[in-house]
Amino acid sequence: MSVVITIVRAMTQAVQAYSYAGPSVLAHGRLGLSTSGGTALSGPQTHPRFFSGLLTQAAPAAAGLLAVADVAMARYHQPRPGWTRDPVVTCDGDRLRFESFSACGGVYARLDVLALDGDVLDRGTTNVDVNGPLRESLARVGGRDPLHLGVGPDELTVTTLDGAVVEKKVPLPSRWLRGFAEVQVIAAGFDLRAELKGPQAVRFLRSLPRKASATVWAVPAGNDLRLAAGPGRGAVCLSGAGRVATLMPLLRFAKALRVYGPPAGAEHQASAWELELPGMRYTLAVSPQPWRGFSGEGAVLDDLATDEAAGDADVVGMLLNFEPAVEIGLLTDRSGLPVERVRAALTQLGTAGRVGYDLYEAGHFHRELPYDRDQVAQLNPRLTAARALAESGAVVLDGDHARVTTAGGVRQVGICLF
Repeated sequence: MSVVITIVRAMTQAVQAYSYAGPSVLAHGRLGLSTSGGTALSGPQTHPRFFSGLLTQAAPAAAGLLAVADVAMARYHQPRPGWTRDPVVTCDGDRLRFESFSACGGVYARLDVLALDGDVLDRGTTNVDVNGPLRESLARVGGRDPLHLGVGPDELTVTTLDGAVVEKKVPLPSRWLRGFAEVQVIAAGFDLRAELKGPQAVRFLRSLPRKASATVWAVPAGNDLRLAAGPGRGAVCLSGAGRVATLMPLLRFAKALRVYGPPAGAEHQASAWELELPGMRYTLAVSPQPWRGFSGEGAVLDDLATDEAAGDADVVGMLLNFEPAVEIGLLTDRSGLPVERVRAALTQLGTAGRVGYDLYEAGHFHRELPYDRDQVAQLNPRLTAARALAESGAVVLDGDHARVTTAGGVRQVGICLF
């Protein structure tokens, strides 16, 4: 059984069904991650197998995977039990990217495992099972011994001879899908604000207030960061300090902390926090405020509103090949499209979960979540409503202004030309 996506239009929510050949297992120095559905270079797969090899840094890898799984199970705003979703993993030939999103849509996590030591069997994206017993086993991994990793069912044959099938069905809110689009667009506008070495990073992160709802600003101070109660020059906002809790178990492995934020502006802004670990990076992006998920930021609307975006996305999407980095210049040459249209196409593809953004490398990467072009409009109701107004004749242009007729009366709005 493969991944099934059913769109429930009235509730703007989907249901995702996972079917695994068996549970993921960590035993005798072998970590077997069971997979469910996905797309690979070799085509659609029910249980793809991407990698078999060694994690030379077992302890930080286990802690990082557990951190990603913790975010997938969390609801930071108005917490309540019942949410569970499995992380997504993408193999692009030279690394594994494990990703997740919180239920509230306000926290995004990614673990990049770099410089793979083993056999890359295929490239693509799938979900991986992270169950209760596996979480307990990951929490016990220590020492410096390498850990054998298999992403795919063949590594599980010794523990699944009974043919047991693991099935899960979970709600997939539209804000979760929209968040994947918004976070990559927002992150693309971030700048590196500070970089702290290991001891400084540990000291700073441990100085954060323990109150989960606290809002602080991290202000550069020479080669360090200090906490402030309000915004300042170069400051990065952290609203809801408790939302970076998954960084804390990783501090014992931290080599550096990089903090990213947008240009100075509004008081509350999104930010990203990246820990450099041995052979890997762990990145957390948090929304401007705990009650504001990334799905509501509207960062994708300008790119999605162009007439060519959907068609361009089809062209650019065919050129993506699970390579380690999406090179816009190369896509421009291959597609024959100008740079701005390639960027808009990547935003359209991001809305469908097909591209992400790597802050450290300042570039996009390819992943494959289910893509439905019609669903793009459903996931962006403000864009749909704006187009409906225009098509109904309710918008009349008048120089650098427009008169918009709605049920609430006539409004005059300015027109911004980009």
